[in-house]
Amino acid sequence: MSGVVDARLADLGLTLPEVVPPLASYQPAVQSGVYVYTAGQLPMVDGKLPLTGKVGAEVTAEQAKELARTCALNALAAVKSVAGDLDRVARVVKVVGFVASAPDFTGQPGVVNGASELFAEVLGEKGVHARSAVGVAVLPLDAPVEVEVQVELVSG
Repeated sequence: MSGVVDARLADLGLTLPEVVPPLASYQPAVQSGVYVYTAGQLPMVDGKLPLTGKVGAEVTAEQAKELARTCALNALAAVKSVAGDLDRVARVVKVVGFVASAPDFTGQPGVVNGASELFAEVLGEKGVHARSAVGVAVLPLDAPVEVEVQVELVSG
């Protein structure tokens, strides 16, 4: 670990995981021009979901917020797999968080804050972004949360 972002991750006690292999026919991240777009990142840890179910039913909002942090860490790993170095990130442009929600759960923004806060902790001002937080009926593998990210790279 030699880069500024890698050092920051280490200071926070975080380690980038291996890129989560695709569950279907897609790439974990692709670069187009100076942008990297990630596929939706589930909160996989060592190839497994630590929790499944709907937020507001089987999963608490606090648990889901922590899972959103894991999604963000997986997204950074996907970005690095394409960019080669997270120090190339000029800024996180957009984050979209999907929350598998019980019918009466309305705290999606608080859940997705887990991802947003991780990007700010790791990347500082470069991690501040536009965002959507969407409640959905179900996610792949019955995951409680999924996060996708658009990042701008320093050109060159």
